[in-house]
Amino acid sequence: MNESATLAAQQVELSHAIDTVWVALCAALIFQMEGGFALLEAGFVRSKNAVSIIAKVMIDIMFGGIAFYLVGFGIAYGKSNGYWAFDTGIMSGDLGLGLTISNSLFWFIQMGFAVAAISIVSGGVAERMKMWSYAVYVVIFSAFLYPLAANWVWNPNGWLALRGFNDFAGSAAIHSMGGFAALAGAIVLGPRLGKYNEDGTPNAIPGHNLTLSAVGAFILWFGWFGFNPGSTLGAVGKWDLIGSVATNTFLASASGGVATMLYTFMRYKKVDITMVINGVLAGLVAITAGCNVVSADSALIIGFIAGTIVDIAVVVVDKMKVDDPVGAVAVHGVNGFFGTIAVGLFSQKNGLFITGESAQFITQLIGVSVISIFSFTSTYVIFMLLKKTMGIRLSHKEESAGIDAVEFGVESYTTFE
Repeated sequence: MNESATLAAQQVELSHAIDTVWVALCAALIFQMEGGFALLEAGFVRSKNAVSIIAKVMIDIMFGGIAFYLVGFGIAYGKSNGYWAFDTGIMSGDLGLGLTISNSLFWFIQMGFAVAAISIVSGGVAERMKMWSYAVYVVIFSAFLYPLAANWVWNPNGWLALRGFNDFAGSAAIHSMGGFAALAGAIVLGPRLGKYNEDGTPNAIPGHNLTLSAVGAFILWFGWFGFNPGSTLGAVGKWDLIGSVATNTFLASASGGVATMLYTFMRYKKVDITMVINGVLAGLVAITAGCNVVSADSALIIGFIAGTIVDIAVVVVDKMKVDDPVGAVAVHGVNGFFGTIAVGLFSQKNGLFITGESAQFITQLIGVSVISIFSFTSTYVIFMLLKKTMGIRLSHKEESAGIDAVEFGVESYTTFE
């Protein structure tokens, strides 16, 4: 009897150890995605603002990470009334999620998600926003805005969770949340100098280093295999799920890139590699919500649609005179929205196209719509308040000189040999 009890205890300990190693590795991959954000966005802006992008991503990690520790995690995963919670720090009790890892490790992987969400915003407001105003917004977003969405979606008592909303790794809670926040921020900030002519026609402002952007995209692509498979929050007994999630993640991303290659070639007679990068990312964003419930064939379709939508969305956003230097709204906002409702269309369990049932589709549409509207509205209000108090935009003279020289006193590329 004692031997059986000892063996059972050892098996439990081994299972927890395996799950801990798996989640820790995935959390590290998610954390390293910030390097991908930094390089991707730095390459897409002009050289005079490259340092500022690196600084903003570091602010995301440092300010955002601490804010999520002090306040955000408790709001997201504390004892919820369905809409919010008021715990602080890392709670020691059972979170009601059936975790086989420690609460501290769960906090760390969730912190990576929170920081990823705010990093989406940094690209949309690039090349013209003041650093300290941005830092204030990062704290508010990481402490309150993102945690509220996470509470609704992933807290066991969240109103969307109870409704059966499926957002496995965050197409809505992370990407739509970040993308529509970027839209609001870009609107309040206004376009960069010289972006639009008096008649409203746009001028191209090309990024300074496509190689940096491509490397950043590869880092993000690689990190996504921690982002999505890591959302299993364990490995023991979940090997089949991990395999299907990883497969769906790759197929959707590759399909998104192919769609964008075809779209840009047919429209412009040349392949736009910057859009191909965004097409791959769009496929990744779109599959993130349903990678646990759709088939591999459906993942290909979802990715292909996402890779087409992103091209159209970039043009539409530009026609709205919303200056989004890196395409954050099109990649994350629009495709986060599409990917979330795609669950209701393609889920093998209850997707409209697969089973003919519409209930899941309606739930997905309600959930992502509420999150997107909440993100846009709250960010718009916060940016307007910051604009009227501490100011959010550099002067025309400072913007022309470049944020790197004005706020950091350095250049990305020295002219000294």
